[in-house]
Amino acid sequence: MLMLLENPWIMVLVIFLINIIYVTALTMRMILTLKGYRYFAAGVSVIEVLIYIVGLGLVMNSLDQIQNVLAYAFGFGVGIIVGMKLEEMIALGYIVVNVTTAEYDKEIPRTLRDLGYGVTHYAAKGRDGDRLVMQILTPRKYELKLMDTVKQLDPKAFIIAYEPKNIHGGFWVKGVRSKRLKAYDTEEI
Repeated sequence: MLMLLENPWIMVLVIFLINIIYVTALTMRMILTLKGYRYFAAGVSVIEVLIYIVGLGLVMNSLDQIQNVLAYAFGFGVGIIVGMKLEEMIALGYIVVNVTTAEYDKEIPRTLRDLGYGVTHYAAKGRDGDRLVMQILTPRKYELKLMDTVKQLDPKAFIIAYEPKNIHGGFWVKGVRSKRLKAYDTEEI
């Protein structure tokens, strides 16, 4: 192993890869902490620190080699992107999507409920008349699917999405109808 690290190009690659793994873990730990998964965040932080010490040690032992410092810096940047992409794939938590539609059609909430979404709807008044407002809670991994579905049901709908901090009571206490959400294809709407 020591002979491999004596090759300057292998050393650059190892530092680059170590820092990608380190910063990916750092990004995931931050996201887990913000979402309230404290025990998972603590576990990831142990791995993060171990990798950090190894990577930083390799760079500190050869500060005269600018390529190692650059590999460390570029690995940091790539690690942030990889961590964010990983979090997007995992998509922890829920999202609330508020939809306002000029089409006062009660079939839209019914259709969304039949697909497995939790929908609360009510009448509202807008500048240009009556509106239908829907508040839809869904797992984050289905956010884009929900957006596409709403756009198919009403291409002119006004849509705002945000993450709720706490959820209590209601439809979601009994569990998510994710089998239904997974099963449908937006092209079928």
